Amino acid sequence: MIRTATPDDVPVIHALIRELAEYERALEEARATEEQLHAALFGPDAVAHALIAEEPAKPAADGADDGSSEGEGAGAGAGTVVGFALWFRNFSTWTGTPGLYLEDLYVRPQARGGGHGKALLAALAAVCVERGYERFEWAVLDWNEKALGVYRSIGARPQDEWTVQRLSGPALAELAALAHAR
Repeated sequence: MIRTATPDDVPVIHALIRELAEYERALEEARATEEQLHAALFGPDAVAHALIAEEPAKPAADGADDGSSEGEGAGAGAGTVVGFALWFRNFSTWTGTPGLYLEDLYVRPQARGGGHGKALLAALAAVCVERGYERFEWAVLDWNEKALGVYRSIGARPQDEWTVQRLSGPALAELAALAHAR
């Protein structure tokens, strides 16, 4: 099941981000706090959105649902949180329309192969179509062959002629200082 994240999901989203960073061999770079995530997703100037993938709660052995659920972050929905997608709106000057940029997509290892990743991608594609967004874009590590295979299977194509550029840390501060030097 895919659902929109709620403020109660912030701790599990934070945990999933940390798991993703560890998987991507960059845990030390994942410095976002729960407070920052809450502000980004639910604050008065929210800049991002998130979807949650859940597996249905398992009924009690006697067949009755005792209302409990297993797993972290299970309180916001009916089941166990197994993944998430965090996205924000961007804009194309070429099409003149907004687009959707997928910042993070992660499904816990024990839930992979269950269709959660494709379900998250399908839900985001539906957001695009419903809102008139003409592009749905994301980056993927070149060594993540399983993810690349999933993306090819849904019709995504690499933008080989483009490379991602990033300014951060001292380089960002040095360039910003040039604006004040004029």
